[in-house]
Amino acid sequence: MPFGNRGGQGGRGGRGRRGGNRQGAGPNGSCVCPKCGTRVPHQIGVPCNSKPCPQCGTQMRRE
Repeated sequence: MPFGNRGGQGGRGGRGRRGGNRQGAGPNGSCVCPKCGTRVPHQIGVPCNSKPCPQCGTQMRRE
């Protein structure tokens, strides 16, 4: 079956459009600095990429 519905998951394991791992996302996730590894708790409604790292000032990323 080359086209069509593959069990309702689109052939990606039901993980959404990009097929990535969604662990850590949600209200209990963390923001991590890609440069120095500092972790801070994620604040609901505040994107991690809008916060600078408290240690080195690099833009934080969502874990």
